[in-house]
Amino acid sequence: MSLIHIEGPEHFEKEITQFDGLCIVDFWAERCGPCRMLGPIMEDLATMYEGKPIRIAKVNVDENPELAAQFNVSSIPVVFFLQGGNIGESIIGVNPKTVYQERIDTFLAQAREEKKEEKKEEKAGE
Repeated sequence: MSLIHIEGPEHFEKEITQFDGLCIVDFWAERCGPCRMLGPIMEDLATMYEGKPIRIAKVNVDENPELAAQFNVSSIPVVFFLQGGNIGESIIGVNPKTVYQERIDTFLAQAREEKKEEKKEEKAGE
């Protein structure tokens, strides 16, 4: 799935909160220089992880102040890592793409391990 541009709370609920995998949400604004620097990184990540259990989205804080308030966004850019609608961690400011990749790869590795454990438990219960 390509980069998702969130268009309001209902769209956020549908695309992010209800998704079972990892969601990376970039809160940004057009007026913010560092935010514009982070944009291409998020686009690259969305392309790199196409087909994986990950969604990458952008929320414009000027167009979605209620979502910014819900997440207590006080500095931009800020990137939240969410699972099942719950915040796992956040990164404030712009970082190299590798910082975001490492977090995503760690999540994917943990998700693979959890699936292996679930399969073992299913087999043991048979």
